[in-house]
Amino acid sequence: FFRPKITHLHDPFLMKNMKIAVKRIENAILKNQKILIYGDYDVDGTTSVALIYSFFKKYNKNIEYYIPCRYEEGYGISLKGIEYAHKNDFSLIIALDCGIRALEQIDYANKKSIDFIICDHHTPGDKIPNAIAVLNPKQIDCKYPYKELSGCGVGFKLVQAYCMKNDILFNQIIKYLD
Repeated sequence: FFRPKITHLHDPFLMKNMKIAVKRIENAILKNQKILIYGDYDVDGTTSVALIYSFFKKYNKNIEYYIPCRYEEGYGISLKGIEYAHKNDFSLIIALDCGIRALEQIDYANKKSIDFIICDHHTPGDKIPNAIAVLNPKQIDCKYPYKELSGCGVGFKLVQAYCMKNDILFNQIIKYLD
């Protein structure tokens, strides 16, 4: 804790569904599909969006971000956000710092043929949303050893996993650690 080292970072592929999430992103990039980075309006959500958007825009120009209006849409994934994605032909939404309890919203997105990758750190409910991949170290059957990552920390692990799978050197993502 007092003397952190890069070597102390855990393997991101220990997190449940990480391989699935990376594969879906690779597929979106390969097919030049539109990706929407969706995050909450709080500090964890906005820093998560900044990290994921700034990293993946280097690999896919069809990428945008969406921060819901606190007063009109409330907290978490909104139907308005999903409608925005549908009307603008997004096929993948990466949700950050939210989504672990968005059962109905994810079902609605599935009906609209929009895939979700959920990167969250909040405590899951009894049911997990029916997303393509749910990345959350607090899932009961997740083997990732550190359970207290922030939402932005979960997003960083996604970037780290993508880099490992695609032979991108770690020094290319060190700047995202802050």
